[in-house]
Amino acid sequence: MAKRKLTTIFCADAVNYGAHMAGDEDGTLARLQEYRDIMNQQFSRYDGREINTWGDAVIAEFDSVVEAVRCAVEIQSALHSRNDLLPGNQQLMFRIGINLGDVIHQGDNIYGDGVNVASRLEALADPGGIMVSKSVYDFAARQLAVGFDFHGQHVAKKGELPVDAYRVRVAGDNQGPALEDDETSSKQRDGDRTVPPNLGDDARTLAGSLSALPSVSWWKNWFEAQPRMVRLSVLMVGFFFLINLLFSGIATPWFIFPSMPFLAYIWLRRGKTDPEQ
Repeated sequence: MAKRKLTTIFCADAVNYGAHMAGDEDGTLARLQEYRDIMNQQFSRYDGREINTWGDAVIAEFDSVVEAVRCAVEIQSALHSRNDLLPGNQQLMFRIGINLGDVIHQGDNIYGDGVNVASRLEALADPGGIMVSKSVYDFAARQLAVGFDFHGQHVAKKGELPVDAYRVRVAGDNQGPALEDDETSSKQRDGDRTVPPNLGDDARTLAGSLSALPSVSWWKNWFEAQPRMVRLSVLMVGFFFLINLLFSGIATPWFIFPSMPFLAYIWLRRGKTDPEQ
């Protein structure tokens, strides 16, 4: 007998899966299974349950909204790390949508508008990104150390009610809000970041700025991709800065002057390659 219940629906789908299959069926299937295994490990960790899979899509449900978002962030982080080890044409990225809604539970499957909304949110997400509904945002925004950007109202089909979408800003994500008007701007800056409300404005500003910085892995990947002389120039600038910090403190920033030739070289070499890697 079919029963209704309120649950958190997680929907994930691979980006450009058909193109990947056309290029390398065996390799794509192997990576898809590997990435599904990563998802299932995180589902177990955060008390989620895989409901269904078809093709490259995955649907799961969670009793906790907060745990569902935590799980999604961990999944994208794990998949990003795995993709970093692969050539660009082999990197398999997923979009994730999360919705808290009423569903029909029949056997091992769930149906209904709650699932449809999660699927629409997934289609709105960036490759490697997460999009959530307002119901998820209302529960999770104050509980998690991630930022949320209002993405606007979206209608998938004529006659359907609009869906408020919020983009989850995961670690290393330096993109700004996709859509923001004057009324929501201050609300997002003050309210959407999970900074404890008793902190002062300076602390809020600092926390917001730090969350927008690229991650350590991003800088590592950038450094390793540079020609040898650019890497050497970066190390020299870092060396001067360290000496400055140890012997005279940052209040007297003399390291800028000996660093200028190296900074100029880095700037001139941007976007170019060096045969001596």
